[in-house]
Amino acid sequence: MVVFERAVKVLLIDDEPAILANLEAYFEDEGFEILKTGNGEEAVATIAKESVDVVIVDMRLSGINGNEVMRQALADGAKCKFIIHTGSNEYRVPDDLAALGVSMDNVYLKPIKDMAVLVRAVRALVSG
Repeated sequence: MVVFERAVKVLLIDDEPAILANLEAYFEDEGFEILKTGNGEEAVATIAKESVDVVIVDMRLSGINGNEVMRQALADGAKCKFIIHTGSNEYRVPDDLAALGVSMDNVYLKPIKDMAVLVRAVRALVSG
């Protein structure tokens, strides 16, 4: 297992409170520092003011959607990495986001039965 010098900061974005609470509890138990929000506008503001390592973003959000969160954050110069957590098995990373480094390898479908998969993905993004 990779050991990091400081707690890895993860921003969770999901408009479903139960999913947000489950992700938060699991990631905290794994030693991550967690920030969370239920909407895209708050997420963009959080990314702009916090030094976030990884963002786990839902696609369907009230207000701006997950793709737009990533677009705005990356346009503002954010250095974080993104994991997409979506209920849509038809989701594909748009070409403009793929060109900015967002990968289909980091798209995970809800519901995730084993959240250790997400933890491994976060660790890989941070260490890679």
